[in-house]
This record gives sequence, C-alpha cells and structure tokens, in this order.
Amino acid sequence: MDKFSIHGGVPLQGEITIGGAKNSALPALAACLLTAEAVTLERIPPVRDIATMERLLEHTGARVTVEGERVTVQAETIERPEAPYDLVKTMRASSLVLGPLAARCGRARVSVPGGCAIGARPINLHIAALEHLGATIHQEHGYIEAQAPGGLKGGEVHFDRITVTGTEDVLMAAVLARGETTIHNAAREPEVVDLAELLIKMGARIEGAGTSVIRVTGVDRLHGAEHRIIGDRIETGTFLAAGAITRGDLTVKGCEPEHLRAFLAKLREAGVEVTEPAPGVLRARVPGKLRSCDVTTEEHPGFATDLQAQFMALMTQAEGISIFTETIFENRFMHALELARMGANIRLEGRRALVAGATMLSGAEVIASDLRASASLVIAGLAAQGETIIDRVYHIDRGYEKIEAKLAGVGARIRRIS
Repeated sequence: MDKFSIHGGVPLQGEITIGGAKNSALPALAACLLTAEAVTLERIPPVRDIATMERLLEHTGARVTVEGERVTVQAETIERPEAPYDLVKTMRASSLVLGPLAARCGRARVSVPGGCAIGARPINLHIAALEHLGATIHQEHGYIEAQAPGGLKGGEVHFDRITVTGTEDVLMAAVLARGETTIHNAAREPEVVDLAELLIKMGARIEGAGTSVIRVTGVDRLHGAEHRIIGDRIETGTFLAAGAITRGDLTVKGCEPEHLRAFLAKLREAGVEVTEPAPGVLRARVPGKLRSCDVTTEEHPGFATDLQAQFMALMTQAEGISIFTETIFENRFMHALELARMGANIRLEGRRALVAGATMLSGAEVIASDLRASASLVIAGLAAQGETIIDRVYHIDRGYEKIEAKLAGVGARIRRIS
C-alpha cells in the first residue's frame, strides 16, 4: 500500500496545470451509453475512478479507446446493461449508469453503492426520479433493477434535496424519454452544465442547465459527438490552498475561476492575494498574516464541501478562531482528528468544527480516510516541521493525477513510498 513522505517548510513557487474534472468526466463517460455512435471526450483525467468507469463501460459491451487524455467510447450494442458489484465497489459514481441504461435498453441492473466514509449518499433520490419517468424499480440481493420495456416517458421530477448525481442521472434518462421532463430543485454545479453541453452536442434538447429548473424534451435517438471536459475546480482549490499554506507564489493554469467564486472569496478574506493574470489562470500569494474566517458548505454556487477539508488545513495557520459548518455530509470532519495529530487545535461539535490558530504543525504519521481528507493532510504536511507520512493514499489516487509529481514540480519535498 503506497504512502506519501512529505518534508514541509518549503514555499511552493512556479506553475501547475490543472487537469480535467473527474466529477465531470464520470457522467460524461456514462452518457456515451446513450448512443450507438462514437463519442470522443478530451481532457479525461487518468485517475483511478475513471479507469473503473472505463472498465464498467467495456463490461456492458462498449468499445473504449484511450489515447492519453483522449477517450473514445462506442456503445454500438449493449450486451450487458448492468454494473456488477465486483467492478464498481470502489466507486461511488456507479449509479450514474442507471439512467442511461434504462433509457437506452429499457432495463438496468446496478449494484447499490455501499457505505461512504464521509456520510450517506442515498440512491433513493435516483430511484424516485426514474419512477416518475415510468420505470419500475425494485431492489434485491444488493442490486437495483429498473424495467421500462416500453421506454421511459417524460414527467415532473421534484428532488426533496439537491443531488448532483441524481440530477445527472435523471437528465441522461430524460433525453431519450417520450415527451417533456422538468427537473425541479436541480443541482446547479458546473459539472451538471458540462454534462448538458455534451448531451446537446449529441442531439439532446435541454434548457435551464445551471439553474434550479431544467427542462428536457425527449428525442428518438442521440448521435456521436466530441467534447472537452472542464477544468477541475476542486484540484484548482487544493493547489491554491497548498500554495497559500506554504506562503509561496503559485500559479495554476487551465482552471475555471468562475466555478470557484465562493472559495476564492474566502481565500481573499483570509488574507491570500488571488489574482487572474490571464483567462484560465489564477495566482496566489500571502503578503502578510493569514486571518481566520468562517466557512459554511453549500451546494453550488456556495462553498464546495469538496474543498472544506483543504481550507481547514489552511486555517490551522490563520490567527483567530475559524468556525466550519458542514451542511452536505454528516461525517466530513474525519480529517480533523488526523490534523490534530499534527498539532492542529480543532474542536468538533456535531456538524461544526472550531479551528484555533495559528498553531505550529509537526510531521506525524497520519491516515487518509477519504479523497478530500487525504488532500488536506498533504496540504498540512507541506507546512509542518519534519516528516509527515500519509498512509492509504489510494484515496487521493481516485481523484488526483500524480499529485506528488505536480507538487514536486513547484518545489515540494514529497515522494511516494511503494
């Protein structure tokens, strides 16, 4: 099992290029199942979750051709409209194929996503939405089985709570449903907009993506297309926080500043000087002391829950008390206990965490509990005195492509121990 060894105290200097967004690439790959023609996607990050999704597509009978970050999928025939447990047990996004398979084949059998370290991500929202589109769904033996032998039909979908994967799943199902579908309380994340843009290129009729109400007029068939995935806003925020905590001068290229406005506002409130020297470029430096500030995670366009852990690591070096309120996942403070092992002063109160700073961090042996928690430990290790050893870095490999190589390229003393 791989680990990271980090010797902190080195300011990060230079440029890092951001990859394509994993959370946009996964639904885009699932959308390829909606047509018999070839779909080519560019800027697909070669991370572990993507490799799992590609294997899943091949299991269904699709041909997947990978040429670096360019992936072509042709699902001319779907031989097995299913997502078996052995293939998808390590990936939460397996439910994204439920809608496309039900729409294209009239049936789908998908392994129920298991437990998650950061909290429940209930599949019931997906199920209820597909039932509104005419699917008959039952669950047994750990699988969700959807049947729509006569095809799906348009309907009114009202999500009780905002769900990104649920919005994406029903959006993909609705594009081949008969008639019109309206999705109320839809997720507004950039990844949903990116998926809609791909589907429109494939011939779908969609209005309102990026708002809380999305309207879809079903079509008989979709065709092939080419599409470039948006830059990863979470990777962007992670590296900006890393540059700030080391008091370096770091530039990230290939990013989407508009997707990060809430996060950038908090960085500036904390005393980080963030500028946009060119389109798709952000530069971060800390000219003075870091200041504490409070954070409440929200659905987009609010402060992303996927950046909460990284910002908490940064706030350990800010003067004063920062209050973090997590509204999305109930167990997303697991990194706090590991940060405390490194000297952070953090008190947990249910869905709130109080961080008192600035504290001197010291290297320690810590364990990554999930994808974003592992990123926060990397950030803390970059500022800590001595050596930090991070175990279970397979979590970070799920969503970051060679993060250690990118950080080493801007001066970090980090290496992978196999």
